[in-house]
Amino acid sequence: MTFDAIGIAGSALTVHRKWLDAVSDNLANMNNASSTDGEVFRARYIEAAEGNDGQGVYVKSTPLGDATGRIVYQPDHPLADADGNVKYPDIDLAEQMGTLIIAQRGYQANAQVVDRARETYLAALEIGKS
Repeated sequence: MTFDAIGIAGSALTVHRKWLDAVSDNLANMNNASSTDGEVFRARYIEAAEGNDGQGVYVKSTPLGDATGRIVYQPDHPLADADGNVKYPDIDLAEQMGTLIIAQRGYQANAQVVDRARETYLAALEIGKS
């Protein structure tokens, strides 16, 4: 039972870490401008699924966000087109920050499960020594 808890929580730790990585990439690149005819950074998302054995989770896929971006009028920008427009990724800061908090709390909760299961296992070993 203890090893199951460690395995399940460990798989969730991996998913939450990858989720945190995706959110941090999105936040780091949300202000990257490109020309209106160029490609824009596409937000990364994490899709998790239940493990095949019914225990734990894994990253099923990492879908990308909208490729069209958002057009902003910035005539002084070096990448501006003839109309003065540049393209930015369509990433919402508030949404990403909310997602960051959720992923961080999930990571912390699963780390605590691993710690508690480890403590329980060590306590059981101590009982066995007596």
